[in-house]
Amino acid sequence: MSSPAERYAAARRRAAQASQFPALEEFTSDIGFDLDDFQREACQALERGSGVLVCAPTGAGKTVVGEFAVHLALRGTPGQPAPTDGARRKCFYTTPIKALSNQKYHDLVDRYGAAQVGLLTGDNAINGDAPVVVMTTEVLRNMLYAGSTTLEGLAYVVMDEVHYLADRFRGGVWEEVIIHLPASVTLVSLSATVSNAEEFADWLITVRGETTVVVSEHRPVPLWQHMLVGKRMFDLFHDAAAARKHDVHPELLRYTRETVRRLDLGEGRAAGWGGRRGPRWRGPSRPDIVERLDREGLLPAILFIFSRAGCDAAVQQCLAAGLRLTSPEERAEIRRVVESRVTAIPGEDLSVLGYWEWLDGLERGLASHHAGMLPAFKEVVEELFVRGLVKAVFATETLALGINMPARCVVLERLVKYNGEAHVDLTPGEYTQLTGRAGRRGIDVEGHAVVVWSPETDPRHVAGLASTRTYPLRSSFRPSYNMAVNLVGSVGADPARALLESSFAQFQADRSVVGPARQVQRNTETIEAYGVEAECHHGDFDEYFALRVSIADRERALARQGQSQRRAAAVAALERLRVGDVIRVPSGRRAGLAVVLDPAAGGFSEPRPLVLTQDRWAGRISPGDFTTPAEVLARIRVPKHFNPRNPAARRDLAAQVSGTGLDRHSRRGARGRQSGEDHQLTQLRAELRRHPCHACPEREEHARWAERRRRLERDTEELRERVAGRTGSLARTFDRIVALLTARGYLTAEGEVTDAGRMLGRIWTEADLLVAECLRRGVWDGLSPAELAAAVSVVVFEARRDVDERASLPRGPVAEAVDATLKLWSEIEADEAARGLTVTREPDLGFAWPIYRWARGEALAKVLASGHELDGEMPAGDFVRWARQVVDLLGQVADSGGASAELRATARQAIGVVNRGVLAYHAPA
Repeated sequence: MSSPAERYAAARRRAAQASQFPALEEFTSDIGFDLDDFQREACQALERGSGVLVCAPTGAGKTVVGEFAVHLALRGTPGQPAPTDGARRKCFYTTPIKALSNQKYHDLVDRYGAAQVGLLTGDNAINGDAPVVVMTTEVLRNMLYAGSTTLEGLAYVVMDEVHYLADRFRGGVWEEVIIHLPASVTLVSLSATVSNAEEFADWLITVRGETTVVVSEHRPVPLWQHMLVGKRMFDLFHDAAAARKHDVHPELLRYTRETVRRLDLGEGRAAGWGGRRGPRWRGPSRPDIVERLDREGLLPAILFIFSRAGCDAAVQQCLAAGLRLTSPEERAEIRRVVESRVTAIPGEDLSVLGYWEWLDGLERGLASHHAGMLPAFKEVVEELFVRGLVKAVFATETLALGINMPARCVVLERLVKYNGEAHVDLTPGEYTQLTGRAGRRGIDVEGHAVVVWSPETDPRHVAGLASTRTYPLRSSFRPSYNMAVNLVGSVGADPARALLESSFAQFQADRSVVGPARQVQRNTETIEAYGVEAECHHGDFDEYFALRVSIADRERALARQGQSQRRAAAVAALERLRVGDVIRVPSGRRAGLAVVLDPAAGGFSEPRPLVLTQDRWAGRISPGDFTTPAEVLARIRVPKHFNPRNPAARRDLAAQVSGTGLDRHSRRGARGRQSGEDHQLTQLRAELRRHPCHACPEREEHARWAERRRRLERDTEELRERVAGRTGSLARTFDRIVALLTARGYLTAEGEVTDAGRMLGRIWTEADLLVAECLRRGVWDGLSPAELAAAVSVVVFEARRDVDERASLPRGPVAEAVDATLKLWSEIEADEAARGLTVTREPDLGFAWPIYRWARGEALAKVLASGHELDGEMPAGDFVRWARQVVDLLGQVADSGGASAELRATARQAIGVVNRGVLAYHAPA
C-alpha cells in the first residue's frame, strides 16, 4: 500500500498531465483501462503535434496510438469538443490487407458509430466521405496521385503494420504515401519491433518533419519457449537471465545429445524407429502434439506447418485419430456460424471444395489455414478461432502476417520453409513474428512457443533465434512506369527525381556508402604514403614498375594461351579414338595403360570415352585427365559384347593390355620449352634491363612498396565504383524509365504527360506498361467477355512454381490475343534490357483455361481441374485470388480512357460473368 503522501503526489501528477494533455485524458477515460508507458508516451507526442513511430511486439497494443489519432480528429466533429481552429478534421486509418481493414472498420464503428466511420477497399466502399475512413494503403496512394477531394481536411494518417514497406511486391506503396502526403498531415506509423527503428525514424524526420520514436521491447504477456523432444517437453531456457545470455537449459542439451548418440549407435531399433540403414527418428505425431497441448491446458494453439498440403494432412490425421476438442454446445454454435456464412456458395461447389470434411474438422475444433483455401472458409476459421470455438489451427506462415488471431500456444514443426525458390532457414525476425502470436492479452497469464525437436535441430540454434532481435527494415522501393508518369504529371520531371531521392530506399543506399566512402579517403592517404616509399633516386620507379607489371601480364596471357591450346589438342585426340585403341593416361588416380571400350564422341559436350585400365578399373575419362594429347600406342581386339561389369571379362582384357609390353609410365621427359620466344615479351625485358632503376640496389624493396600501392589502388577503385553505383541509383533508374516512356510516346520530349501517359497513370498492376501497350495497339479488341478474361489473365497470373512446358490456350481469338501480347512483351523486354532496366515479367499462361471456363459458366470442379499445376488441380483459394485480380484489371480496363468503347463494355460484361458463385462472396463489412 502506498502512503497518503505518495497517493497525493500521484494525484498531483495526474492532474498536471490532464491539464497538459486534455485530449488524452478524455481518451483514457473513454477506453476504460490504463495505458502502458509506451502508449502514453506516443499519445502525448501526438497531442503535442509531433508525428510518431511506434515499434512494439505483436499484441502489445500499438493500435491504441492509432485510435488516439482518430480521437484527435473527431474532436472537431459535432458532438465532440471543437478544435481551436474550428476546422473539420479527418483521419485515414490504412492497413496492408482487406481483412485487417474490415476488422478495424468494425472496431471503430462499435466505438464511434457508423455515421462517423467509412471503409474503402477493393471490395467495399462505405461512407467514404466520413471523418474517419479505414482503407488499404493502395487506395490512399491512388487518391494522392488523383488529387482526390476526399483528402481535404485530412489531419492524421495512421499507417498500421508500416513494416510492410519491406514487402518485395507491395512495399513501395508505403513509401509513395509517406513521401506524397501533404506536409500538414501528421503521420502515425505503427510497426513490429525492428532493429533499425532509429534509422527509419531519421528518414521519417527528413521527409515528414518532427517525428517521435517510441520503442518498446516489453511483451504484455510473457512468452515461454519450449522444445518437444519425443514425448518429453523441456524449457528452452532455465530462467530469464539464461535467455538473455542464450544459455540453453542443460537438461535439454543433455537429453538431445544422448538421443542423437543412441540414434548414431543404432539403439533406436528396439524402440521401433526402424530404417534399413539404422534408426530413423520419428518425432511425435501431430495428433499426439494436439492431445499433449490439450492435457496441459495450452489450447487454443496455432501449429505452423510450412506447407499447404501439410496443413490439410494434419487435420485429416487428427480426425483419423479420433480427436474431438469441442463440447456439444460448441459444435452446435460452430455449425450455426458456418451455415450462415456459406449460404451464398452453391451446393454443387461446396462438395467440390471439400465442405463436409472441412465442417467435420471444425466441429471437432480443428482446422487448417492457408492461402490455398477459399477466402470464405478462411474467414470462418479466423472467426471461430478468435471466439475460442476452434482449438487447434494448422497454418502456413501467411497467418502470422494476417489479422489479429492470437493463441495461448504456438508450435513450430520445423525451422525450415520453402520461400518459392529454395528451402531456407527461418530468420530471427520470422521466428519472432510467428511465436509473437502466443499469449492473448487480457486472457492468458503467459504465452508458450514450442519447437518440435528433430536430430537436425540444434537447441542452441533455436536459442539464438528466440533471443535475437535482428529484424532490420529494408526498403523494397523502386520506380515503376505508372509511378513515373504520375510523378511527372503531378510535380514535373526534375522535382520527381528529387522526390525519388528522398525515398527510404535511397536514404538507406546513401547511408550504406558512408563507410566505403571513408575507406576510400583512408586508402587515398595510404596510397600517397606508399608512393613516397617507392621513390628511387636512380629514376622514375613508377615507369620501371609499369614495365614489370606489363611483363607479368604478358607471361600470364601466354600461359593461358598455351593451356587452352593444350586442352584443345587433348579434346581433339580423344575425339579420334576408336574401340580397341590402347592409350596411356598420364596422371591422376587412373594413370597407366588403358584400352578404349566406347569412344563416346560426337554431340556438343566434351568427349568422355569409356576405358578399362590395366588395373581392371572401367569408367569414363575426360580431357582434364590429359596434360598432353592422348597417343594411340597399340590396338587390341575387344570382344563384341564385352560387359565391363563382369569381373572375369575385365580381368582377361586387362591382361591383354598388360601383354602389349608397353611401359606403364611414359619415359618422355618434361615438355621442352616453347620453341621461339614471344617478340613482345623480349622487347619488354630489354626495356626493363635498360631502365636506370634496374641498377638500384634497393630495387626489390621499392618494388614491394609499389606492389602494395598497386593492389590498394585496385581495391580503392572498386570501392569508388560501389559508392558511385549506390549514390543516386534511384534517380538514374528513373531517368532510364523516363527515356523509355518518352521513346514510346507516354511522355513528350519536354517532359509533358501525353494522353497515353495519362492512361498508363491509371493502370495499377505489376505489368502496367504491357497492359497500356495492349490497350493502345487494340490487342484485346473484338474479344467476347470470356475471351477477354482469359487474355488479360496472362499479365496478372504468376505460378507458384516454374513449370517446364508452356500452358495450353483456348484456340482462336484467345490464342491470337495472347500471341500478340507475348510479342509486345518481347519488344518491351528488349527496350528494357537495352537501357539496363529490370525487365517486365514474362506473361504466364497458366490461368487462361480456368478463368475462360469459369467465365463461360462451367462448373467449379471442371474449372479447378483445368489449372496448369504441377500437383494436379488448382487450389480453390488460388483460383479465387487470381480471379479477383483479373476482375480488378478488367475494372481498370472498363474505366480506361485509352480503351475503345466496345472494349470497355466487354470488360464490364466480363466482370459480371466472372463474379458468380464463390467469386460473388464478400466478407461482411
